Amino acid sequence: MKWCCRGTVFDLSKQGEIMGILNVTPDSFSDGGRYETQATALAQAERMLSEGAAILDVGGESTRPGAEDVPEEEETRRIVPVIAEIRERFPLATVSVDTSKPAVARIALEAGAHIINDVTGFRDPEMIEAAAEYDAGCVVMHMQGTPRTMQQSPSYENVVREIADFFRERLASMQSAGIAPEAIVFDPGIGFGKSFDHNLALLNHLEELEIEGRPLLLGVSRKSFLGKLIDSDAPEERDWPTAAVTSLAVEKGVLLHRVHAVGPNREAMRMTEAMR
Repeated sequence: MKWCCRGTVFDLSKQGEIMGILNVTPDSFSDGGRYETQATALAQAERMLSEGAAILDVGGESTRPGAEDVPEEEETRRIVPVIAEIRERFPLATVSVDTSKPAVARIALEAGAHIINDVTGFRDPEMIEAAAEYDAGCVVMHMQGTPRTMQQSPSYENVVREIADFFRERLASMQSAGIAPEAIVFDPGIGFGKSFDHNLALLNHLEELEIEGRPLLLGVSRKSFLGKLIDSDAPEERDWPTAAVTSLAVEKGVLLHRVHAVGPNREAMRMTEAMR
């Protein structure tokens, strides 16, 4: 099973990979403001690469529940210098841009990004056009509603079936628009328009979300439902529960994991792979 991203190919038949989260925002739920300057962002990028991150996911707009939209110009100002400097300083690093704006994605790809991580699931035809033009890797995430509204009253008849159907529709639509299936991976969007019970249902049925053999990318890192389970409001205290979910998901065949704490999750992944 391979994921092809602008000439970079991840052979996931051998092992899974970690995507490190690099938020260059003032207001992300876990680390807002911590890596807002270029110097701190680059130091964190280097740290995550040294811990074994295969991909750095750079985002300039918070998608926490209730988040406000960021103008294209501001999002571009935040992320492009960081992406360009990462590509110059760490030329072997694979970079993903976390954006739902086609114009921002294009500028990030020009700066050297390999992957578009779109929380709106590539519903915008212009985003699909950008990915096709640059032969970019695509992370297609499911979200019900928008970040501003998604947690107000999420509702599904069958959350697993509905998200699997969404993935099938997106795969067919994107292929017809010129995206190779090998460029596409799917993210069920844990915490994005899902209740506590929806999140647990998805984690219990991950194998049913694998569509046409395409890999899943899972992003549970430090999310609030983990805090409910351990009775903690501190995002950093959710790193070990995140690693536990990573291990469980590897056992269920999930090959890509988007996390804040790279080291513990990579170790949990490799240990589970060895036992399998």
